[in-house]
Amino acid sequence: MISFSDYKSKASQYITFIDSEFYPDYLDEARTIYSSVIEQFAELASMASSASDLLTSIAEKPNPSRTQLLRVFRKYVSPDTSVEMLKVKKKIPSIIENYGHRFRTIEEVRVNLASRPNPDEALMAILMEYKSRGQKGYELTEAFFLWFESNFDSEYLIQGPVRAGRDVMLDEVLKDWDAKTPADILISRQDKTPLVVGFARYDSDRGGAQEDDRTGGNRDKVTDILRYADTYKLPLKVFFLNDGPGLTLGSMWNDYAALENYGRGRVMVCTLKMLEERFTRDWLES
Repeated sequence: MISFSDYKSKASQYITFIDSEFYPDYLDEARTIYSSVIEQFAELASMASSASDLLTSIAEKPNPSRTQLLRVFRKYVSPDTSVEMLKVKKKIPSIIENYGHRFRTIEEVRVNLASRPNPDEALMAILMEYKSRGQKGYELTEAFFLWFESNFDSEYLIQGPVRAGRDVMLDEVLKDWDAKTPADILISRQDKTPLVVGFARYDSDRGGAQEDDRTGGNRDKVTDILRYADTYKLPLKVFFLNDGPGLTLGSMWNDYAALENYGRGRVMVCTLKMLEERFTRDWLES
């Protein structure tokens, strides 16, 4: 079988480009979605006695407003704290205790809010980037599920979030798997024998230490899954569905090729355009 490394000389022909919107084309949509969020944030800031009080009042708002307000809070008040960190309401007191000394004062926040144009197109454009984050990954996995179902119909069982949704937790689907390991895809025979654990990622950009962390973590997943397969005598393999121009940057292509070689036939790395040539029934059942 042709290996992932064999495609490197013509890598750009096998990359799937999932379209991004052009600036400033999306500003009308951004204004519709976010102008009321920024107005609500300014109103809460005008009533708050402190930046910590502002965060507490935002935490009491229902979703989806709360998450959007937290994104504005992070920009104006606390770039040290991630939105994911701020989402957990019960952690707000400890966040204030640990990070509150670095919050911008509520007086500065009000001054800065007043200095911005209305509507604040710059901030709305930034918030629009949050909206599209992760969408390309969802489109990638959806395309794979559609391709798999059209090619294998009801021969196999396939599990996983087609777009957004809960990951497949390996400790819930593999007997005696003792770690809480999330995966994007699980393919099994009709008798529930697991055949493939899959991980999907779309890379618009990639490089540096983040790239090194990714490939090292993937190698650990391969080691653990193949050890499990050997222990329980299962035909279990590992599949990495990776796509996007980021694959052509830095050492990423070579790193994935090395990962595939490490698996000795039981690991496959594919872009969407390689599926027809590589992701075969023979490999599934090998």
